[in-house]
Amino acid sequence: MLLLLASLIWGVAFVAQKNAANSLNALSIMAIRFLMGAAVLVPLIWFRRKRGLHVRASGALLCRGALFAGLAMLMAAYLQQIGIESTTASSAGFITGLYVLFVPLIGVFLGQRVGWPAWLGVTLATMGLYFISITAELHMSRGDLFVFGCAVVYAFHVLIIGKYAPRCDPIEFAALQFLVAGAVAALCMSRSGIPDWSNISSVWMSMVYLGAVAVGVAFTLQVVGQRTAPPTHAAILLSMESPFAAIAGALLITERLSVREYMGCALILAGILASQLLGRNNTKPANETQALSSD
Repeated sequence: MLLLLASLIWGVAFVAQKNAANSLNALSIMAIRFLMGAAVLVPLIWFRRKRGLHVRASGALLCRGALFAGLAMLMAAYLQQIGIESTTASSAGFITGLYVLFVPLIGVFLGQRVGWPAWLGVTLATMGLYFISITAELHMSRGDLFVFGCAVVYAFHVLIIGKYAPRCDPIEFAALQFLVAGAVAALCMSRSGIPDWSNISSVWMSMVYLGAVAVGVAFTLQVVGQRTAPPTHAAILLSMESPFAAIAGALLITERLSVREYMGCALILAGILASQLLGRNNTKPANETQALSSD
């Protein structure tokens, strides 16, 4: 449920990203949203430490995992933001969801065991993504290609989270990866020019949603959820951001879906249900996650 809620938040975020791109460049958006996301978690970290609720873990392990996750997150988000400037929010959402295919493919090379229900779910979800993002002429726009690259990097991000999240405090891990991504983006932004306050204020509602909600809340939910959910199952659940993005695009910025695209939404949902319901009696999430967690 936590991962599904995260996918809902991210689906709406594609509309906010489209709006923010009208006033800010990609690096500015990345720096603001990730640093804001880290700041949102500071009071929660202080409260958990004061009450002794945090998970004690090796500082080196926490920093190493957050560094890898933060850099992967920044690269994926940057490619996505560049791509969404020249494609629709709906298309960006569905192409990003292709990481549902890349996660088990990469995981196999890393020694992860993937059961047949997960592969069935991946196959159905990938067919759904094909119906939505690829035209009858097999054409993809330049923006779609950037978002495709984002999907590949996000697959590595999901696997990194699956490896480190079970052994670290989820809130501190999330905040530190946001800080890494935001600091690197801010450094790059300072070299190309700091945006005017008027440009930031003109899209402040979108930036608050992207920073406080899409990063501070949703990415934290991902870390917490992946402490017990296997990476392949997590990827399929998170791919629900694709139909959520299409729905948000239709409701908020009047992007309309075709019958072909609605078929794609149905296939993605079928893939999620197949993976979760058929795999319930065949997979032990804790064991699979532990297998990924070993160095």
